[in-house]
Amino acid sequence: MGVKWLTLLFNKTFSRANMPEEWRLSEIIHIYKKKRDAQACRKYRDIKLLSHIMKLWETLIERRLRRETEAYDSVPWGLIWNTLKDKGTPVSFGNAIVAGRLDQWREALEDKGLQVTREKTIPTEAIIPISRRWQYKTLRLATRCGLLAEACLALLLFPIMRGMNVFRLFGIQFEASVRYHIWLGTMMVSLATLHGAGTLFIWGIKNQIQDEIWKWQTTGRIYLAGEISLVAGLVIWVTSLPQVRRKRFEIFYYTHHLYTIFIIFFLFHTGDRHFYMVFPAIFLFAIERLLRIIQSRPETCILSARIFPFKAIEVILPKEQRLKYTPTSIIFLKIPSISMFQWHSFSIASSSSVDNDTMSIIIKCDGSWTNSLYDIVQRMPVDGPDQRSQMCIPVSVEGPYGPASTDFLSKYDSLLLVAGGIGVTPFLSILQEISSAQNRGRKNFPTKTQLVYITKKRNSIGILNSVLPLLTNKKANEFNLKLKTYVTQETQSGATLSELIREYSQVEIVNFDTGRISYSPNGYGSSLLMAAIVGFSSILFFVLVIIISHAFLPQPKKASSKEKNASSLVDLILICAFALSIISSIIVLLFWRSKDLRKQKPPMALKHKGKEMQANSVQSYENLDEHELYFGARPDFHDIFLKFTKETGGSYVGVLVCGPEEMKESVASICRLSSQGSITANQRKKPYFNFHSLNFTL
Repeated sequence: MGVKWLTLLFNKTFSRANMPEEWRLSEIIHIYKKKRDAQACRKYRDIKLLSHIMKLWETLIERRLRRETEAYDSVPWGLIWNTLKDKGTPVSFGNAIVAGRLDQWREALEDKGLQVTREKTIPTEAIIPISRRWQYKTLRLATRCGLLAEACLALLLFPIMRGMNVFRLFGIQFEASVRYHIWLGTMMVSLATLHGAGTLFIWGIKNQIQDEIWKWQTTGRIYLAGEISLVAGLVIWVTSLPQVRRKRFEIFYYTHHLYTIFIIFFLFHTGDRHFYMVFPAIFLFAIERLLRIIQSRPETCILSARIFPFKAIEVILPKEQRLKYTPTSIIFLKIPSISMFQWHSFSIASSSSVDNDTMSIIIKCDGSWTNSLYDIVQRMPVDGPDQRSQMCIPVSVEGPYGPASTDFLSKYDSLLLVAGGIGVTPFLSILQEISSAQNRGRKNFPTKTQLVYITKKRNSIGILNSVLPLLTNKKANEFNLKLKTYVTQETQSGATLSELIREYSQVEIVNFDTGRISYSPNGYGSSLLMAAIVGFSSILFFVLVIIISHAFLPQPKKASSKEKNASSLVDLILICAFALSIISSIIVLLFWRSKDLRKQKPPMALKHKGKEMQANSVQSYENLDEHELYFGARPDFHDIFLKFTKETGGSYVGVLVCGPEEMKESVASICRLSSQGSITANQRKKPYFNFHSLNFTL
């Protein structure tokens, strides 16, 4: 009776080419394999319970198909499907057969000792109930955010490698590449927060948050490590905001060193396979950081300092004659008597083409570190009229870092420099470099330059003392510099520019004892040395990974063994190999550094420029009043660009701006309009303005 009923049912199903929906339903049961971690999905074997009638139907169809093709298992699948279509076989029957065959093959392979697992431990979306499908999608989205955060981390460290700055290959300077570091860091923290928040949210919905959040399993993802890494990243990001970085630089500086905790726990969280994606940047950053530390040893001393009336000081430092740097370069300074750990960046105000033995920086004292330096210099005892002499202040110098060449200046016909406050510092270096190059007969530099200097108080005008000879130069065949000064927060007092410069150039000068100076900074080192160190460290790292793995990782007894090593053990091996390779690189670098220092000639008795500065400030002030001075008003950049266009005619003009962000945005918008011809519509030949933004704070 049952055979007759099944025969009738199968014939109707075959004739209608439509399988009952009940046959498609199945129940999956997870059976624990009793091997190690019971919470790992891959430690379970899935058993699918199908309908018995469906199995009979599948067997019947398979036998009929086997009669039509004897080479069932050797014929390509594409040929089989085409043959079945030609015979009129419904596609649903073939899909049912394939599903059954795949289950048989999987079970046969597992019986032979081969492990067949899915890449994802979550069931596919098709078999998840509709009521829970949104949870699956949310968890997938959180996972994708984590992978994108990992990609951002892989690029995060490249912009801040000062010595190995790859952005210089594209003409992007270090102070500009820091912006890319900030953008990448913000994207990484945002995506990592979405990753963590999404995962915690799903755990909370499933009432698993108490079980999962403190889990430190031996294999797979270590959730607790990911949470620690995320908290460290959030702390770094919050303290990097401008509101904290500019007002509490110490907090920003010290919390930024939590990156070591972030990277280590990121390794434990993601495992070695994902860590290989970000490892190159971390490895190069560690080597570059070591080079910078070694390059800043030993310490040198400050030669002299000028105390300006607007609470700023100009610091003169020694350097080797072979050390050459380009305008807009920066150096990093550490003064152990103020802080043993803090490094601060400053733009160089001098030119290596003019000063062979010294370099100078101008520091605006508006923070705790800079105020401490100002107080140290200010408290020096007076020794002579407006001059002081004191024992040297030890400093560590790192750098300089800057453009590879002066091509960014020589490609322009004219220059328009716009400076706000202390932002005039890099322009002092640019003006001295251009003047020195033209005095040496180099004709590929701009011949016409205009400096627009904007300051709040008139006492800041004395900062222009170093370019005073260029302002008074009236030789037509030499450097042509025009100055426009705007004092925005003071009204007209009847004083001329020459009177203001004469008044505020009379500054106090502190000369320090140079007898203890045994070392002068000589720069970062050659690119060939950097490449050799990177190659040596990389090869050593891979060799150490192989040696340590063979020594400490247990080798499987059989090739088909399913046993895996704990992910944390592999992570520890990577950390040990990394540390040993870095230590070996330090030894090599120290040997090279000591050899280089032995070759360095002891510095001669350096003449710091105290008396020379003082003499420079009382020189002739003729022709200064031909420059423009305005009180109580901000500059009209529209009018400035229009007049400069008429003076230069059709030319390629470089516009360099250093100052507040609002001023940069205003100049950039006028620059775009000028290049489009909106301002110079009546000109026969329109100039092209190329905008550059310089940062005096990182």
